[in-house]
Amino acid sequence: MVKHVDILTKVRSIETTLARRLDSAARKLTKSGAREPLEILRAIVDTVDREIQSAGRGKHVFPSNSIHVSVLAPSREIRDGLQTVLSGESGLRCRIDDKLRSAGCNASDIAVSIGYARRAQTSWQDPDFHVKFATIETPPPEVEAVHPDRARLDVTVVRGVAEQRTYAFVAARIDLGRCAEVKDGNGRLIRTNDVAFIEGSGDVNQSVSRQHAHITYQTESKEYRLYDDVSAHGTHIVRQGRTVTVPRGSRGVRLKSGDEIVLGDARTRIRIVSPADGARRNA
Repeated sequence: MVKHVDILTKVRSIETTLARRLDSAARKLTKSGAREPLEILRAIVDTVDREIQSAGRGKHVFPSNSIHVSVLAPSREIRDGLQTVLSGESGLRCRIDDKLRSAGCNASDIAVSIGYARRAQTSWQDPDFHVKFATIETPPPEVEAVHPDRARLDVTVVRGVAEQRTYAFVAARIDLGRCAEVKDGNGRLIRTNDVAFIEGSGDVNQSVSRQHAHITYQTESKEYRLYDDVSAHGTHIVRQGRTVTVPRGSRGVRLKSGDEIVLGDARTRIRIVSPADGARRNA
């Protein structure tokens, strides 16, 4: 009987020790009473909201075009939990955009970035995060010079759904992919597709990567070349019934008039119009 009691005592002691360790780990993970990631998200958005200024007659403006948020993350586990909430589809960028738009402010030109720190700084206005607002001057976009001697590249979408069925380019670079705008996890614009297949318009479109391929015009050789941008389903050229694969990281493949460009399961057909041909048609 004594041995039976001793065994029960030992089992309860082990259970108590394990429970304490689990409680300790849980407290470390949640920072022992600190706000949950969703609460921190809401507090950051409230901080941004307080920066919105009245412009009179019911209108509002946001005086900055850059928002950098530093968030306290003492451990890798806490950082992973914060990233899931802050950088998700309904995360910080989305919440800030909604808040600014509801006030009538333009949110498209505002850059939002997130950083993580193991220790809070004395200058932080909140023990869990710090928001830095700035106005960064952006240079005007470069206007590409008109090149009357450059051949025109006509692109027709023959399989898949793009924002346009036909395109005409006289440009040094043409980007092809899914979605007109490609953004990183922080909502910053990293690429604009000139030939943009529409998101969510069937399996054919979904086979096109957001950054699928690009075409460049080579001034020296006066030719267009096609490059694969490390796409998920590959880039190919169909030329007179023969398929040519565009290798990743290569010098690209020269395009010829009449080629079909295959992006995953989507297809476009190109036509190269020389300046002389274009001039005769316009005469």
